[in-house]
Amino acid sequence: MRKAVVIAAATSGALVLVPTAFGHAAMSPPVAKAKVLQQFTLSVPTEEEGATTTSIELTLPSGFTIDSFEPSPGWKRSAHGQSVTWTGGSVPTDEDSVFRFNASLDSSREYRFSVRQTYSDGKVVEWNGAESSDTPAPLVDGVSSLGGGGGTSTLAIVALIVAAVAVLLAITGLATKGRPLA
Repeated sequence: MRKAVVIAAATSGALVLVPTAFGHAAMSPPVAKAKVLQQFTLSVPTEEEGATTTSIELTLPSGFTIDSFEPSPGWKRSAHGQSVTWTGGSVPTDEDSVFRFNASLDSSREYRFSVRQTYSDGKVVEWNGAESSDTPAPLVDGVSSLGGGGGTSTLAIVALIVAAVAVLLAITGLATKGRPLA
């Protein structure tokens, strides 16, 4: 029985760490310090069976400024206004199109991006919906300090949950002192 409790606790802890938007377009880091040049990564999954991702268009929110790009082999990049488009790729099902760039946020607030994904069969997916939708927009939470501050970040909440699970496991271990729970 003790083994089952430990496995259940470990599984619960692992599930807490799984991103809520698994399988969706994502921008990382999800929390970034404002007014600091840092590297961001856009990751867009190819979910269409039998088709490849051939084009990605990223529309930047105001206040998010890209300074430079990391080369993306197999892709051609063009920038126009507040959007960047990568074309010419061929990313198969169950793989991600990944693009990296250095950028900065002008203030502490939420930044919502719009991503337009085009498949080889002509299907287009607009990653610009609400967080609860099938096609949520990638988000970055701009903060004034990564060490704390006025708001509660997702990372802080996850850390508190993981700590609570660890405390419960420690109490269970002390209470049973190696004896079986059943």
